[in-house]
Amino acid sequence: MSLFAAWTARSPALLAFGGDSAIELFSAIVVLWRFRAIAHEDMERRIARVAGTLLLALATYVAINSALSLLGHSEPRPTLAGIAILVAALAIMPWLAKEKRNLSAATGSAALRADAAQSALCAYLSLIALVGLVVNAIWHMAWADSVAALLIIPLVFRESWQAMRGKPCGCC
Repeated sequence: MSLFAAWTARSPALLAFGGDSAIELFSAIVVLWRFRAIAHEDMERRIARVAGTLLLALATYVAINSALSLLGHSEPRPTLAGIAILVAALAIMPWLAKEKRNLSAATGSAALRADAAQSALCAYLSLIALVGLVVNAIWHMAWADSVAALLIIPLVFRESWQAMRGKPCGCC
């Protein structure tokens, strides 16, 4: 839903958040599969590398999209749907990350610990994107959306690097 809102509004910040969320959903499905079936750690590492590569591609695309927007090739439009999605994510993701960390500690699952880190990062991403979208919606400063997207990119690169190395962040 956030990717559709990003596309209709031409919002680089919402695109970064939505793309990261889609990749996080992929990761969550893998973690669920890991708990439901006998999976090999090697397979888990390979899937983490795929997710990391997808995140790297997302960050690169968002950087290009943001630069083109800042150069005037497209202008992000205000989106109330995008703002609502980000407010919901900001309300839910910290709680979800905390619950995943607790379950990770109880089960000793590194995969779930990494997934908790992604949920926590999603909360930060939603806050940054929300600020960019709200500034654009209230003060009609379209550049704020692209700047928010550029602020998100280092977080996505960091998440990508950790996933490709097979290491969750140390925040959990």
